[in-house]
Amino acid sequence: MAEQKDQSNRIGKILVIGTLAALVAAYFIFPSYKGFMDSIFAAFATGDFTVMRDFVAEYGAWAAVISFFLMIFQAIAAPLPAFIITLANANLFGWWKGAALSWSSAMAGAAVCFAIARVLGRSAAEKLTSRAGLQSIDVFFERYGTHSILIARLLPFISFDLVSYAAGLTSMGFWPFFIATGIGQLPATIVYSYVGGMLTGGAQMLVTGLLILFALSALVVLLRQMYRERQKQREAKLR
Repeated sequence: MAEQKDQSNRIGKILVIGTLAALVAAYFIFPSYKGFMDSIFAAFATGDFTVMRDFVAEYGAWAAVISFFLMIFQAIAAPLPAFIITLANANLFGWWKGAALSWSSAMAGAAVCFAIARVLGRSAAEKLTSRAGLQSIDVFFERYGTHSILIARLLPFISFDLVSYAAGLTSMGFWPFFIATGIGQLPATIVYSYVGGMLTGGAQMLVTGLLILFALSALVVLLRQMYRERQKQREAKLR
């Protein structure tokens, strides 16, 4: 039984490493693929969902497929912003179709990140993200225990992709992770998509500012709660 598990782990590592290596090699070998990837990075770099929307729309009937790929790609290449794709999907496909596309593709991206971390281990996850980022999520997991994934998905300022990688490094089962991710991610996806379906011009700046304000407010509340818990722990130790 143990030998079969070790063999499946080795096969998994070979498949994951081979796929990632092939994608990197293709970037340097095929000019058309390199141009495609460069245009993706350029669209993300603008931080403008209309640029991403126009980029996806260029592919016509394949637009939804390209968007799905982009969401998975940004998950692997953390910390590219996912909300740009979510807003673009809603603006291009309509809010509820865009929400369905964004939610399902984000779930797929989370599953891929979880699998990469589970198969390749911490060193690979740190190279794809950051050591400090994973350590901060480790602390979060220790503090909130079994509800960590659901809580993290509900908080917009906690990196979606870092949580997925960090979860793959724990003993957590895939399905509890996947279900908690789906439930926790749904409210934010619906809100972003509903807003994204209405965004034009100056409204984009207004909503972006409001989202940042909301994220900062939630961060202050969380930090305050963490501070109070630490104070309680210190007082308990002194007794």
